[in-house]
Amino acid sequence: MADSEQTDSDDASGATLRTPIVAVLGHVDHGKTSLLDEIRGSAVTEGESGAITQHIGATAVPLDVISEIAGELVDPTDFDLPGLLFIDTPGHHSFSTLRSRGGALADIAILVVDVNDGFQPQTLEAVDILSRTQTPFIVAANKIDTVPGWNPNAHAPAKQTIDAQTDRVERDLNENLYELIGDLSDNGFSADMYWRVQDFQNNIGVVPVSAETGEGIPDLLTVMMGLSQRYMKEEMAVDVGGPAAGTVLEVQDTQGFGKTVDAIIYDGTIRSDDRIVVGGVEGPIVTEVRALLRPRPLEEIRTEGQFEQVDSVAAADGIKIAAPDLDDAMAGAPIRVVGDRDVEEVVEEVQSELADIAVETQEEGVVVKADTLGSLEALASTLEEEEIPIVRAEVGDIAPRDVRVAETANEEKHRTILGFGVEVLDDAADLAEQEGVRIFEHDVIYRLVEAYEEFVEERERAQQDQVLDNITRPSRFHVLDDHTFRQSDPAVVGVEIRGGSLRRNSNIVKFEGDEPERVGMLKSIQDEGEDVDEARTGERVAVSIDGPTVGRQIEEGDDLWTEIPEKHAKILEQELSEDIPADEVETLNMYLEKRRNRDPFWGK
Repeated sequence: MADSEQTDSDDASGATLRTPIVAVLGHVDHGKTSLLDEIRGSAVTEGESGAITQHIGATAVPLDVISEIAGELVDPTDFDLPGLLFIDTPGHHSFSTLRSRGGALADIAILVVDVNDGFQPQTLEAVDILSRTQTPFIVAANKIDTVPGWNPNAHAPAKQTIDAQTDRVERDLNENLYELIGDLSDNGFSADMYWRVQDFQNNIGVVPVSAETGEGIPDLLTVMMGLSQRYMKEEMAVDVGGPAAGTVLEVQDTQGFGKTVDAIIYDGTIRSDDRIVVGGVEGPIVTEVRALLRPRPLEEIRTEGQFEQVDSVAAADGIKIAAPDLDDAMAGAPIRVVGDRDVEEVVEEVQSELADIAVETQEEGVVVKADTLGSLEALASTLEEEEIPIVRAEVGDIAPRDVRVAETANEEKHRTILGFGVEVLDDAADLAEQEGVRIFEHDVIYRLVEAYEEFVEERERAQQDQVLDNITRPSRFHVLDDHTFRQSDPAVVGVEIRGGSLRRNSNIVKFEGDEPERVGMLKSIQDEGEDVDEARTGERVAVSIDGPTVGRQIEEGDDLWTEIPEKHAKILEQELSEDIPADEVETLNMYLEKRRNRDPFWGK
């Protein structure tokens, strides 16, 4: 910030303008990390699987650097905000409850969408989270350089490079861009190309960019600075001299310091000898700062060995805090400097914030483990939407005690653990195998929930099939004229199935009016001399029936029925009617109608 901007009134109130915090969200492979790399000119993706960020980092981009990248689009004298601080989350769920006093930690967000690929499931999840947390955002329509025939103009502003393309390329790009605007509209957001947007509070600006060539990056930074300056200046005023408030991004082992937390400080100042309260797995941790470690300028917080010790850090900034007793600290939890307040008051403040994020659990349900409070809450809310109950939800790796909780479930479908972005400890994996507990892991929430739901459906189908195998199925069949092969012991006759499934070893009845009379048991079915287990509607087969004599208890031309026990009829009608073929349902209804003519409550 320029000295001239530091007015007397600022000094009097102790307020100063902090850096706006920017989150970058989007679907896997749509280029979040590449975009940040292009902005900060480093290559943290090297050697990382699928170019997906593995850890949470923070990068400060000062106003003079933004001005340099944006060129003539940014006049630094128009701004008194000090720059932008990017938090780089591995998944948007980490972002969703990185909170600052109840709101999202980020002041503003960039939603990265592949211009050719459009909205994908994770894009929708990100939009939902941005909407719920009411975080203003702009859309970076990435990969414009992959439009067939594109002629790149490295680091050029978007409109300038689009105007330099052929008509066909420009037309193809515009088609994709308007499809993207349509996707936003379908999700309740009015959007347009950023240069056409008059009111950014009610319309989402779409910025065409290429993380590969740097095209459109000047526009992206200009729009971010402009929006922050115009709409957030008041919110950026913080009491820089007051005790710091922040959020844990990640808990790590740091060589020479043991357990440390990477944090974003969004208010006040933290000093190297401050007493702090940090949210932990078992509750608030009270400890003292041993060292504040700051990354080198324009380098990721997670770049090992690149730290320098500093005496203090003011909002907004990313900092690594070394302190005793941080083993149980949780990603996504609040950090508060005690300052001259009563420590109990600060503990209570952290406790109440943790309680806000607590997941509601039931007596029976699945065990859920996640890498951060944000992802835990996001996973829990997805499970709630899908009406999947949770018995325990915690941050941390899957351990034997989680398996012990899961194995006590009454229902097999709940003898499961869902892990998001966490490790399964070896002894937990062994115990799970031993106790028949299923562990599902994924680093994309909707895929994790999908895998679990498929497992449940499969189990239910198998159970349904088992029930269907053990239940008497309805059938009606007609004894054909001139098809008596044997009169009795057993009677062997030719029949045609008029409805349902006729199976071996079924009791057979004949209705006299509405009164069923058992005539015997169907022992075997033959189709063209071959023994078969069942015959279906429309088939003609020979059957042997123990009990009756043809000409006495049964006649050629009779309609006979499989006898359905009342309990089976009830299950078929109330639970399985959608799992059996239509002709069986029809046959069942005819059978029920006959039985209920005599007893209206039969099978109910």
